[in-house]
Amino acid sequence: MKTSSDVLSRLRQPEYTGENRCIPCTVTNAVIAAVLASVLALLSPPLAVVFVALAAGSIWLRGYLVPKTPELTKRYFPDWLLAKFDKAPDPVPEPPSEFDPEAVLLEADVVEPCAEVDDLCLTTEFETAWRRRIDALENEDDLRTELADQLDLDPETVTFDAYGDAFSAHSDETQVGQWESRAALLADLAAAKELPDWIDYWPKLSSRNRSQLLGGLRVFVTECPSCGGAVTADTEVVESCCRSTTVVAVGCEGCGDRLLEAPHREPA
Repeated sequence: MKTSSDVLSRLRQPEYTGENRCIPCTVTNAVIAAVLASVLALLSPPLAVVFVALAAGSIWLRGYLVPKTPELTKRYFPDWLLAKFDKAPDPVPEPPSEFDPEAVLLEADVVEPCAEVDDLCLTTEFETAWRRRIDALENEDDLRTELADQLDLDPETVTFDAYGDAFSAHSDETQVGQWESRAALLADLAAAKELPDWIDYWPKLSSRNRSQLLGGLRVFVTECPSCGGAVTADTEVVESCCRSTTVVAVGCEGCGDRLLEAPHREPA
């Protein structure tokens, strides 16, 4: 047996009531109801009273009296009028003028001083959230969809290629990114998905600054994104045609995936 509360629940439209109520819609429909009630009152006062009760109930439960009012107000009301009823979103803060990736990550509580060594470590909260994002991308289709979403591409056009230690992504034969390995891509995509929740001004950061943060974060990975094994850092010499360069290599012990390669700098 249906109760009155069940009936009201079925009639109510939460997308247009409560916190989601469209104030311009409510005002517009209340004015329309008042005008119609005034006309009806001239013809039949009892009918006008009934109409007012039904109109008030419709506006209260559904957010409007006239069908499709939300779409009509958006289309025909001027922006300056609609803005007066909107809850203005908090403005996005500006990035610091002097961009220091380490300082940004510290301020955002992504990293913190390690408990046992004189260095920085991921905070437990961020590491857990980052790992959850990585785990959600283990499926190749999910990885492709996430990359396409972040680069505003059609997922159907995205393909991956691995050659040597490198891992690249293409869209319609055009290379759209290259990483040290699939593990590095996993780490970057997951971090790029999570960091906006920690850094307020992420939307205003340049591509270069975002890359600095993503690359810097890979230094702190302790569990390989692709094979789950330990991650180690070591120095090695890279030979080119003209010279030898010492680099710091961060990679996965179990599968050999390289996460990061950076020039080695001797301490001052």
